[in-house]
Amino acid sequence: MITDYLVRFLDDEVRKTGLKKVVLGLSGGIDSAVVAVLAYKAFGDDLLCVKMPSHYSSQSSLDDADELVEKFGMRSTVCDISPLLKAYEHDGMSNLRKGNFSARMRMATLFDVSADEGALVLGTSNKSELMLGYGTLFGDLASAINPLGDLYKSEVFELARYLGVPAATIEKPPSADLWEGQSDEEELGYTYAVLDATLRAYVEERKTKEELIAQGHETGLVELIITRIYRNQFKRKMPVIAKLTSRTINHDFNYPRDITL
Repeated sequence: MITDYLVRFLDDEVRKTGLKKVVLGLSGGIDSAVVAVLAYKAFGDDLLCVKMPSHYSSQSSLDDADELVEKFGMRSTVCDISPLLKAYEHDGMSNLRKGNFSARMRMATLFDVSADEGALVLGTSNKSELMLGYGTLFGDLASAINPLGDLYKSEVFELARYLGVPAATIEKPPSADLWEGQSDEEELGYTYAVLDATLRAYVEERKTKEELIAQGHETGLVELIITRIYRNQFKRKMPVIAKLTSRTINHDFNYPRDITL
């Protein structure tokens, strides 16, 4: 059972660090809702959900986050990032820049809360987003542990239904809520159901570009996916270090994160 495995995964990986608490950013979206429920099953009141609205956040997102914590009885707090954004925003900033800055301010806030709590930060990015590079480096992509990174977005929807995530969260269009009217699927140009079908065929089944097109996958979609996967590889790796010695970190000096003395 995926749920049981992910709950054990969270419990094992957190306790290996010597910590017992976790925090996550609860946006009102489906990914953070699923991670919150899994984490609550693993840690109970040692989970803290941090709601970080800005002046761009929709009321529905705030309501959906509130509904989730009320349904499951989760601990939560609110850290409004509006003052941080307003202090930096200026004329001429594109929506992309505003969105990236918002994501990084949220993660900076979340890591500060984690320091106060003595907790680890949980990530909420799914496999579709990670493969396509649909995330902000040092923003929503930053975390200590990520239970969803090997689940495609369409699988996250299935898991959300199984876990009892409120219908309002599941049924609304996916959005990072980074600016007014922002929509994941509009930005990507395809629904996650369509994207995931081609992604799975390319990543899991290792079909070539020619094989995908021959099987009926749209040429433009295939090219988009392959381009985004390779163009955004840097987002899935630690910073590349220039090799100067015989044992360079991430080149030759590689150990599991849970190594103990």
